[in-house]
This record gives sequence, C-alpha cells and structure tokens, in this order.
Amino acid sequence: MITKPANRPPLEGVTLEAIVTQLSEAIGWAAMADAVPVRCFTFEPSIKSSLKFLRKTPWARAKVEALYLQQLTRLKA
Repeated sequence: MITKPANRPPLEGVTLEAIVTQLSEAIGWAAMADAVPVRCFTFEPSIKSSLKFLRKTPWARAKVEALYLQQLTRLKA
C-alpha cells in the first residue's frame, strides 16, 4: 500500500527504489508498462533494471513519479 503523510511535499524523503517497489506491488508491472511504456517494465521487469534505466532517463523518471503521485491521490480520495 502506498502511504505518505499529508503535511509534507509528496516526494520528499521517498527514494526512487521505494516508488518503483510500491508501484509494482500496488498496481503491478503490466499497469506500470501501460502508463509508462518502457522496456524495463515490459520485458522481464525487475526493480534493479528499472532503477538503472530510470536513473539515466529523466523523462521516464518524471513519468514514474507522476504515476506515483496519481496513485497517492487515488488512495486519498
């Protein structure tokens, strides 16, 4: 489950590894691949390969962070 205190900026103190792990557990790799169509989510997905790619690719990281924030918003509603 994705949780975050309401009184702090949404991504403050949240590592990329935590974001990818929580998303993969909450919505699964297939849904992540639908939202952000990158190979590390579609072909033999893993936390390690995803982190390696996302750390080198700012546009993909931004999309994953946006997906994480979207999931936080859905849980609060």
